[in-house]
Amino acid sequence: MKYINALIVLVLLSGSLLLSACAPATVPEEEEFKPVTLEPIAGTDLNRLTLTEKAAERLGLETVPVVAQQVDGVDQLAIPYAALLYDSSGQAWVYVNESPLVFVRQTITVDSIEGDQVILSEGPEAGTNVVTLGATELFGSEEEFEEE
Repeated sequence: MKYINALIVLVLLSGSLLLSACAPATVPEEEEFKPVTLEPIAGTDLNRLTLTEKAAERLGLETVPVVAQQVDGVDQLAIPYAALLYDSSGQAWVYVNESPLVFVRQTITVDSIEGDQVILSEGPEAGTNVVTLGATELFGSEEEFEEE
């Protein structure tokens, strides 16, 4: 009789251990990971985007400086076609690289497009770095993750 009682206790303990193993594991809450932080720029509808190093690496961002050139004695600014973005209303933009990992969308006025060069009548100053690879991803980040 002692063995039967011990066997019943053993079965009940084993069953309760098995049932507790089926309970969902308690996972500590992870810190919210933000690959991009948006900072509204006062007086505008624009944001300053600050990326983490990992996010910038994943996007494979590339930048080039705006070039000043003279054509027929007229000073012009030129950017690669790859830097040119249009929003849903048709406004032309580029992303300016303000400092490492920090980007701001800037409006531009396109004068003409010649091959893979965009000639600007208005835009960032010569020497300013603009994003040529990853600009659409920055735009998507700004639009999709806009903080309120």
